[in-house]
Amino acid sequence: MRFSSPTSSDGVREQIFQLGDVPGVLWTPQDAAGPRPLILLGHGGGQHKMAPGVVFRAHRFVTELGVAAVAVDVPNHGDRIDERYDRIVAENRARVAAGEDLSSVVGSFQELAARQTVPEWRAVLDAVQELDHVGAGPVGYWGVSLGCGLGVPFVAAEPRVTAAVLGLGGAFGAAADLARRITVPVEFLVQWDDERVPRDRSLALFDALGSAEKTLHANPGEHGELPRHELDSATRFFARHLVQPG
Repeated sequence: MRFSSPTSSDGVREQIFQLGDVPGVLWTPQDAAGPRPLILLGHGGGQHKMAPGVVFRAHRFVTELGVAAVAVDVPNHGDRIDERYDRIVAENRARVAAGEDLSSVVGSFQELAARQTVPEWRAVLDAVQELDHVGAGPVGYWGVSLGCGLGVPFVAAEPRVTAAVLGLGGAFGAAADLARRITVPVEFLVQWDDERVPRDRSLALFDALGSAEKTLHANPGEHGELPRHELDSATRFFARHLVQPG
């Protein structure tokens, strides 16, 4: 893991890094010392590790909870252009235009991407938790939209994750089967008028979650209109399950 020179603002230290082919960023309290919980932030489609919403959430979690936060660019996003994925996206658009069911196209794409991102994210956790100012504490996951599509297989596969905020995603492809393997507490977000993810698919994914503690947060509005107060709720959720478990 190679780090560039860190920067600090408003009590948060920001470190850009490169782990193999994966570019990422780590946020910690400015004077962090010793182990602490870690939250992995999954960005949405068309976004990247330094998207304004990702940075805003990271700063909120770091300053209010004292945790570390990390985000990486998924393939073909941010600093990680991949022509192979460009071709796949173009092919998928053509398939939908030809009348193929959107859910099957989305499901197959997310399964393909997850086969790459899940092991990459696990390697990022390995590397970050070796740092003295992060350590091997509990891990949380936050991701909606594409961050949910890739987050479900990641949370299902990664035993270090002890709590997750997911949403704006649906039961596409193998997602429902993977969701049944998730047993950690989950806060699940739905936009009731989502124009991208059919409501019944979102509710089916929530229903499939194997968690004994899972909460559905449904708000009016379209896909990109997630209310800001949901960040307040996510902060309280991670405080309960990562900072003060039990």
